[in-house]
Amino acid sequence: MAHAAQDQALASALTLERIQADPPLAGRQPRAAQLSPAGRWLSYLQPSQADSELLELWARPLPAGEPRRLAAVSDLIGDQPVRLSEAEKMALERRRVRGSGITSYLWCGDSDQRLIVPLSGALYLIDVQGDKPQARRLVEAGKAPAREPQCDTAGRQLAYVRGGNLFVQPLAGGKPRQLSQGGSDTHSTGLAEFIAEEELGRHKGFWWSPDGQRLLALEVDEGPVPVKTRAQIFADRTEMTQQRYPAAGQANAIVKAWVYEASGRGRLALPQPKDAEYVARAGWFADGKPWLQTLTRDQRRLDLLEFDARSGKPRTLLSEQDEAWVEVHDDLRELPAKLLSGQPALLWSSERSGRRQYWLLDRVSGALQPLTQQAEAVAHLVCAAGDRIVFAGATERGRGRELFETTLAGQTRMLQPGEPRRWRDASGDKACQQMLVTQSQWGQPAVTELRAIDGGRAPLRLDTDRPDPLLAQIAPAVQALDLLAADGKTMLNAFYLPPLKASSAANGKHAVIVRAYGGPGTATVAWRWDGDTPLLAYWQRQGFGVLLVDTRGMAQRDRSFTRAHYRAFGQVEVADLFAAVRQLPTLVPGVDAARIGFTGWSYGGFLAARSMLDADTPFAAAIGIAPPTDWTLYDTAYTERYLGLPDGGKAAAYQQGSLLPRAKLLAKPLMLVHGTADDNVLFENSLRLITALQNEGKLFETVIYPGKAHGIAGRASRLHLSRTETDFFIRHLKP
Repeated sequence: MAHAAQDQALASALTLERIQADPPLAGRQPRAAQLSPAGRWLSYLQPSQADSELLELWARPLPAGEPRRLAAVSDLIGDQPVRLSEAEKMALERRRVRGSGITSYLWCGDSDQRLIVPLSGALYLIDVQGDKPQARRLVEAGKAPAREPQCDTAGRQLAYVRGGNLFVQPLAGGKPRQLSQGGSDTHSTGLAEFIAEEELGRHKGFWWSPDGQRLLALEVDEGPVPVKTRAQIFADRTEMTQQRYPAAGQANAIVKAWVYEASGRGRLALPQPKDAEYVARAGWFADGKPWLQTLTRDQRRLDLLEFDARSGKPRTLLSEQDEAWVEVHDDLRELPAKLLSGQPALLWSSERSGRRQYWLLDRVSGALQPLTQQAEAVAHLVCAAGDRIVFAGATERGRGRELFETTLAGQTRMLQPGEPRRWRDASGDKACQQMLVTQSQWGQPAVTELRAIDGGRAPLRLDTDRPDPLLAQIAPAVQALDLLAADGKTMLNAFYLPPLKASSAANGKHAVIVRAYGGPGTATVAWRWDGDTPLLAYWQRQGFGVLLVDTRGMAQRDRSFTRAHYRAFGQVEVADLFAAVRQLPTLVPGVDAARIGFTGWSYGGFLAARSMLDADTPFAAAIGIAPPTDWTLYDTAYTERYLGLPDGGKAAAYQQGSLLPRAKLLAKPLMLVHGTADDNVLFENSLRLITALQNEGKLFETVIYPGKAHGIAGRASRLHLSRTETDFFIRHLKP
């Protein structure tokens, strides 16, 4: 009786309103934590005590200083509202930045003395040398915002982009110098274009040379890119926004690379291969030579090029090739402690062995030699200095992540081993002596600690709110399942959460809600904190079981697993999902195979709709949130990487992946959810499927979020969405 009363009390306390309330159940978690370049400060963005969506800049001096607030919005602009241009809003979406207030900052140079904060079109300099931080406006707000600031290494100059042109300003005083010309709505120098940010993970458009005398900058001409007019439908108005959006098969932006003299006295062109379509990465070697990584349009070849500093003549150091596509990465580093052909070796990651591993690249000959031989894929570089290379890598068939150290001789060890079933990630300082380690486990929010890599001192935990005690009481235990893919041999990762309320069905069996993403580039079944854990716990208390599953084609596995999507959207992942769901009743007692629902977002939204538009579906009902429905509408780099060129939509991979011809197959409840201001998966996707379903006379449900982008952000909207999902499944899955 006592246990029953306790369960009832928890069920009453865990409401959808509490899940979406402020402060969050997980506590106010710091974001964008950084070690300063010289390692004397730990900086981060901290949610305000008044509003968890309003961010402030905080830091603490190391090794043992007290945290101090460096700046809040009110400190910099008083009571004025923060102004963001449409381009800035889109850039925040590209970076998946949530919240308001101070949303970004950077340390200025290597001196650990100053930070730069962009806010409301202006740039602010914050000096932390004294007992109290001093802030001053460095670049005034203008008709166009000052964007993407970067200091040179010495911290004497600041470069930024305004009105599409690149400027350099001395920090000691003096007028800014305009380096580029011709900036406009479609022409810019120093900004990353849409494709680079959204699909290639490159958010920078210029890079300082090591000596601070030059800048490598990318010139972007979006003139050839077709215009999409988005109707941002709000409750009280409609705003027409024009966006340059390169859909599959259409023209991309033209990107050229230049080296500008910081003095403003000239520039040097850096020619790219004739078949280069994308600049994936760029930077400088320590000897003053600029480098680029370029991709062909089909993304089957990535070239690493270096350029003569005086003539701009290119030399190809390496051509990475893959019969499907080459994955881009941020792992290129010079290793001065290891000489190959008289030059520092280059650290490089590649999947050529079947899974992503580290290699040493001879900069002179282009020869590669393997460095790591991990049983699972490496994830990313943390830091490198001397004989030490620290990296994150997959464990437990991609469900876990750990930190590893390897020497230049390839001797590898796990750093700070501990209990299994955890997720650890980190960023390191330039000396690779200390790192910020973020660790979480299933049902436990992340904790960030400053740790010495050699373990020589006690860890320093980043200050944060403690989670609400309710979270520890309701965080669900999870059952790890091994489900067999449709090929009959590949194991799929899955978690199952049993219901915590007796079923009211006559047969005593319970309904199940399935969540999956299904698309390439990510994985969801992992031993880490999931921000939706409280919602899953709520569904358990409504009598639902919950299944989380990763299908073939998703990330953090070997190359043979991650390439399953090649030319096959709507096939392999659907077959795997159906196979997984049909196995569930044989592995978990009490599952009612006739009452299984599905919900998914983005690619998961596509998977949800595709699953219902199938005569063989095992699902009783599904919700598709922000779904791509016609892949000719989605952008070039993503779609063509997996499906190739569309040939006007006639290509077999596009026809197979389109949901529109399948509208006639809808026979069970389907809900479509979309934000009208979505600039990633355009609202037109849902409109086309809605039209196709209506033309077939099919009944379905639609929920629209006026003015919301792809993430449907905001507490009120998220509360409504969670209510909507719950109500849908209660109506269609309960007896």
